[in-house]
Amino acid sequence: MRILVVEDERSIADFVGRGLESEGYAVRCVHDGKEGEALALTGRFDLLVLDLMLPGRTGMEILEAFRSSDAETPVILLTAKTEISDRVAGLDSGATDYVTKPFAFEELAARVRAHLRKPGQASTTELRTGDIEMNLLKRTVSRQGREVHLSAREFDLLAFLMRHPGQVLSREQLLNGVWGYDYDPGTNVVGVYIAYLRRKLATPGTEDPIETLRSVGYRLRDQVR
Repeated sequence: MRILVVEDERSIADFVGRGLESEGYAVRCVHDGKEGEALALTGRFDLLVLDLMLPGRTGMEILEAFRSSDAETPVILLTAKTEISDRVAGLDSGATDYVTKPFAFEELAARVRAHLRKPGQASTTELRTGDIEMNLLKRTVSRQGREVHLSAREFDLLAFLMRHPGQVLSREQLLNGVWGYDYDPGTNVVGVYIAYLRRKLATPGTEDPIETLRSVGYRLRDQVR
């Protein structure tokens, strides 16, 4: 799947581009509205991610030009505007969805997956890693059949880990994926929330499902003993 990202803030474009590439997509990032519009109109992309405020051509102008020739390809708007009227205007102009800045990558990735799902393909609302089960729709978690009550942030962190079972994830990857690109890179919030998860997932006689690799990152074991 090919995705075009049109975003003039290079740090955000890099954050989104690297994240989508790690999800297996082919990504092209551009930072100018005119170039973005020209690429969008080639019809070579399966999904567009458009910032609203761009030099040369605004995201709304690109969207309107694009929709005049393509009514089907999903378009996700990135907007710092929080007024309902702005969101409605984007949707009325043909946007498929929107994400409000600042955002965590996991939120954007979930929307991309949903809009690129093939017709008739079932939505994956349940995750299972080892003896941990998660229902994304009901936002419930259980381990060995025992319900585990998590806060919203703890749930999002565990969901991110469960989407990458057995994979070592750096603190930076977790920070970007769960907290977002604008979070202080010097914070220890990842370690704090990993500790919260460990306490809540702890089960007598069973090893910790989250492994720490010193100076590297964290890994959710796909099998526990």
